[in-house]
Amino acid sequence: MERRRLGSTTLEVGAVGLGCMPMNWGYSASRRRGGESLRAVHRALDLGAGAALLDTADMYGPFTNELLLGRVLKERRQDAFVSTKVGLLVGEGHLVANGRPGYVKRACDASLRRLQTDVIDLYQLHRSDPEVPVEETWGAMAELVRAGKVRSLGLCAVGGARAAGRRTGARPYLGTLAELSRLQRVFPVTAVEAELSVWSREALDALLPWCTAHGVGFLAAMPLGSGYLTGTLTPGEGFEPDDPRARHPRFTAEMMAANQPIVAGLRRVAARHGEDVTPAQVALAWVLAQGPHVVPVPGTKQERWAGQNAGAAALRLTAEDLAELRDLPAALGSWD
Repeated sequence: MERRRLGSTTLEVGAVGLGCMPMNWGYSASRRRGGESLRAVHRALDLGAGAALLDTADMYGPFTNELLLGRVLKERRQDAFVSTKVGLLVGEGHLVANGRPGYVKRACDASLRRLQTDVIDLYQLHRSDPEVPVEETWGAMAELVRAGKVRSLGLCAVGGARAAGRRTGARPYLGTLAELSRLQRVFPVTAVEAELSVWSREALDALLPWCTAHGVGFLAAMPLGSGYLTGTLTPGEGFEPDDPRARHPRFTAEMMAANQPIVAGLRRVAARHGEDVTPAQVALAWVLAQGPHVVPVPGTKQERWAGQNAGAAALRLTAEDLAELRDLPAALGSWD
């Protein structure tokens, strides 16, 4: 697999990362298998050019995702680029931001223990705390870099930033851009993680151009549209009650059927590249084509999909492919 630099830094990662959240968090608990998840991590490390990006967070589980990765990192730390996050706590049925400097430092030490490593490659602020100036939180994170516990810092802008923009009528991620400018004055931002996929392109408007202009890497979260863009989900088949997609407006039977032309377009492009190429690989290749500093981070807990996703790094889309994907219809259904 090719390597990509995170912005203007010398840090390099495999072109396709591994989102580890589904292994312990966010999807149906009945389908979680520790052994299968471990095999998926090993597969990603085998294919990751010695720098496979593993993306986790202390809140996933909570804590159990980092513990799972630690079992692998104990033996294979040299093959991985470890990204984890801080700043969100799991409350009773909701999430609570905590950006207090003392908490951030304690949380980092706890993540290091669970991950069984002495350094975190990318430490991301999961959410800013409205009760704490973000400069104070970021300053505490910068102290962790100076202490040698963290190599670089990033900002996670998945979820809330886009929704906030829509509620206020502002451009998506406008608030994130302002926050990034504040952070840059304290300590350099190495990477931003935000959603980007064929059916969710808001980051192309201003956030990705900002990263390009400022030499900041871009980690594309949910590049497969929570599984929809793989073409393996059947409209009307339903989801288990604890799967968030069971309550998601874009995953109703009606909306999944209405958005089939998007999957059909991915299938057409895949067919031009051979019978072994999948819609998921085309979707990931489209993300990769958005810039040399863009790294998709598809989430999976299965070894098979981890291998297939990594294979997208070798797929080169033509100008015809990119034009067809550009002209696909906009996705129907709310995404927030």
